[in-house]
Amino acid sequence: MEFLYEYGLFFAKTLTFVIAIAVIVAIIMGAAVKPKAKKGEITIDDLSEQLDDLKQSFIENTLSKKELKAHHKQQKLEAKKQQSDEPKARLYVIDFNGSVDAHEVESLREEITAILTIANKEKDRVLIRLESGGGVVHGYGLAASQLQRLRNAEIHLTVAIDKVAASGGYMMACVANEIVAAPFAIVGSIGVIAQIPNFNKILKKNDVDFEQITAGEYKRTLTIFGENTDKGREKFKEEIEQTHGLFKTFVSKQRPSLDIDTVATGEHWFATQAFDKGLVDKIDTSDDILLSQAKERQIFKVKYRIKKNLSDKLAIGLSSGVSKAGVSLMSRLKGLNP
Repeated sequence: MEFLYEYGLFFAKTLTFVIAIAVIVAIIMGAAVKPKAKKGEITIDDLSEQLDDLKQSFIENTLSKKELKAHHKQQKLEAKKQQSDEPKARLYVIDFNGSVDAHEVESLREEITAILTIANKEKDRVLIRLESGGGVVHGYGLAASQLQRLRNAEIHLTVAIDKVAASGGYMMACVANEIVAAPFAIVGSIGVIAQIPNFNKILKKNDVDFEQITAGEYKRTLTIFGENTDKGREKFKEEIEQTHGLFKTFVSKQRPSLDIDTVATGEHWFATQAFDKGLVDKIDTSDDILLSQAKERQIFKVKYRIKKNLSDKLAIGLSSGVSKAGVSLMSRLKGLNP
């Protein structure tokens, strides 16, 4: 009987696994047949409240009863004073962790649009916690343009670099009124790079012909499979130099005090070195910025999130369930083996 019970349990789990796979495939196929645009929403986290909770928890676990009583009394006095004061100015915080293709700019544009609908240019500020090693020119160019929208609206913008803002990342950072970087953050890399492999020799060695037909002399300068020419290489190099020139001009316009020819060599520096070269304005961390601003501003983190539809939620749930069932099944199979 025990064997039948074990066999029945094994069969039930196997059947559940097969059905789950079938459902996932059906959901994927359904999504492919009827693609729907995903809608998102802006979420707001009150960072001031989180900092207050952290402070309160620490105080209650470290002060004596007498000290705690005095603290609570002081808190009540401060609360009454705040009720009569004008509302605090706001600091809006956005996190941008950029990838090579800069697809995060889609969320960035929504977050900045939301802030622009409510921010007071006389009082409010924006902090971008930026982390990116750069990527495609058009993607980071658009990201920098999104930050420029804040500058155009005369809203004070601070960019905080805790780890890295290089190449396209620095293209974004230089738009800010103020760039703050942690001491060992990597900054700079004002340069352009493009590289592609070429398999033409391998194709020739194996008697494989490659044909490419273009209209326009420079429609394709370098190719992966064809035989590249010196003329094509020269044109490609010219295009890279033009892009670098645009990059340099953009940075110079944002930070005119820079000696652009000295810093636009493609090199990167630690923030302490970058400070001496004028690439950053202050050595500090984003955490210290928040703590200092919390005294005079209400801090909100702004995040654009994509809403998950029913098929997405089912897929995630089934994936999790299948994974757990798979682990359980493998464990049982291992237990059955001699």
